[in-house]
Amino acid sequence: MRQLMLGLLMCSALSSAVAGPFEDGAAAYERGDYATALRLMRPMAEQGNASAQLKLGLMYGLGQGVPQDYTKSAKWYLKAAEQGNASAQFNLGIRYDNGQGVPQDYAMAMKWYRKAADQGYAPAQSSLGAMYGLGQGIPRDYHESLKWYRRAVEQGYAIAQTGLGVMYENGRGVPQNYSEAAKWYRKSADQGEATGQHNLASMYYYGQGVSQDYVQAYKWLSLAAAGDTVAATDHQAKALKNRDIIAKKMAPAQIAEAERLAREWKPK
Repeated sequence: MRQLMLGLLMCSALSSAVAGPFEDGAAAYERGDYATALRLMRPMAEQGNASAQLKLGLMYGLGQGVPQDYTKSAKWYLKAAEQGNASAQFNLGIRYDNGQGVPQDYAMAMKWYRKAADQGYAPAQSSLGAMYGLGQGIPRDYHESLKWYRRAVEQGYAIAQTGLGVMYENGRGVPQNYSEAAKWYRKSADQGEATGQHNLASMYYYGQGVSQDYVQAYKWLSLAAAGDTVAATDHQAKALKNRDIIAKKMAPAQIAEAERLAREWKPK
């Protein structure tokens, strides 16, 4: 028993030693203690730790424990990105994509998205799909857009599933196919992606790729309105407006059923 206890104590001590400042800082960040996270992370970031640099970029970008500062956020993302950190590369791409802390530059956004995408980072692959589809930073190319969306979709990335659904719904790079569009919207919607939920509701409303069903359309719009998106306010207002339009065509019992389904829904 003494041998066993000694072994457990040694393992515990080793675990604490291995954990170190970064793990302690990450734990502080997760529990919302940003002051402690910053105190532990900053020295490591200044010494070149890419993971700590990434975390500082995130904290400055969100204003967590520090005043929000996109310029400093981009600075720390760049330091980590230059070391090959895929998440930092992706986030630096977002900064250039939106002109936050750096001049808006789609070519630079593409550069950093591609570096992360080549490492298999699904959010960057999805962003490349979007940029090729919109022709931002490069000539519009639906086939390249499809290629990158599909790579992200293979990893189950919900935003890419929505993007692929849009391609099928509009016949961009593929024959128009409402059933395929609805399939991909459903996969995205089932994960809680608000745009996918909104688009799936539209398919149910018009009966495209699925049987027309106002109850399902109302349900998915309710969920989309409650979802978290980059442009949450505008998105929620649009979802609620469309839901009100559908409600005028429904009986009270149908609305009650749709609201019950929305309450009971759980993300997959």
